[in-house]
Amino acid sequence: MPVEPGLSASVALTVAMADTARAMGSGDVPVIGTPRVIALCEEAAVKAVNGSLDPGQTSVGMRIQLDHLAPTAIGHVVVAEAKLEKVEGRRLCFSVSVNDDRGLIAAGRVVRVVVERDRFLDKTL
Repeated sequence: MPVEPGLSASVALTVAMADTARAMGSGDVPVIGTPRVIALCEEAAVKAVNGSLDPGQTSVGMRIQLDHLAPTAIGHVVVAEAKLEKVEGRRLCFSVSVNDDRGLIAAGRVVRVVVERDRFLDKTL
């Protein structure tokens, strides 16, 4: 399956103490932290193209634009959804949203870049 606009995926998480702003060092309140919300959006984007990239390829994060709009307390479920909106060469542009049982808690865009895994890792040496 080629990487084409329209690919989508979602991931769910029951918010635990380890997911809170307090635990992540991004605040002092016991609600899901923005870094965890971002990670969920990235996870959904990766899942959306899983199986569509050529062997030896992967995607890496390049840009995240996210508005974290509402708090979600420990014990509640959040669902992140990513939809591939545009493919620009190696750039994959996703719209993302995160909802809990009360509605939208975050929305934005994620850009990932397709790379050759081995060549990319060689740059870390």
